[in-house]
Amino acid sequence: MMANIAVGLLVSMINVGLHALVSVALVHWLDRLGLGHRRHRRLTLAVVMGATGGLLTLTHMAEVALWALVYVLIGAAPASGNDFYFAFVNYTTLGYGDLLPDEGWRLLGPMAAANGVLLFGWSTALIFGALQRAARRLGLEKA
Repeated sequence: MMANIAVGLLVSMINVGLHALVSVALVHWLDRLGLGHRRHRRLTLAVVMGATGGLLTLTHMAEVALWALVYVLIGAAPASGNDFYFAFVNYTTLGYGDLLPDEGWRLLGPMAAANGVLLFGWSTALIFGALQRAARRLGLEKA
């Protein structure tokens, strides 16, 4: 059980670090982006939101890939070979139950799910913050 917790915490912390780096980069990009004098303000806002959502989606995919890699490296992945799918089902808390990890590593599934819930919530807050920040700078938000 201690190995499960150690591995789960390590992967979770790496994913939190990755999410933090992407978050800081997004905020920095928004601060440097000249939004004040745009002609097509609503279209600009849509592009900003699309770019933010797209980058965060790619970040989540990288985080899932890390979980999949770890499952393979420690021998926790199901024998089916659907490692990325298995990691994605855990990370998103979908929980089909069609694939099960090695018996000794079952605690990693809930740990991956907790990691995913945390990072999806973080992404939601970041998207909302980016929307507010960009709308304010574009003059689309009422004071």
